[in-house]
Amino acid sequence: MDSQIPIIDLENIISDKIFIKIEKWNLYLGDAGLARKLAIECISNKDQGSLEAAKISLQSINVKVGDGVNTIPLVNLITTSQIIELKEILESFLDN
Repeated sequence: MDSQIPIIDLENIISDKIFIKIEKWNLYLGDAGLARKLAIECISNKDQGSLEAAKISLQSINVKVGDGVNTIPLVNLITTSQIIELKEILESFLDN
């Protein structure tokens, strides 16, 4: 992990801007407890470029559903516009 990139800053941005979409309901990743995991994954994949880092990171996180026996990759719960939003967040965050 790169000590020059404060995970908490990226986590806070992701918490407020990125959400899981279920029907007409939006569950923000901060409320779902997934923002930190995604921030860590994105920083780990930053060398891949912003869009690839976003996609790879979203694919690598499995979200427990129900009683936790089944999981769904986070990328399957995120809209295309949210992937683009995450890419833009990473572009501005990782370029600083």
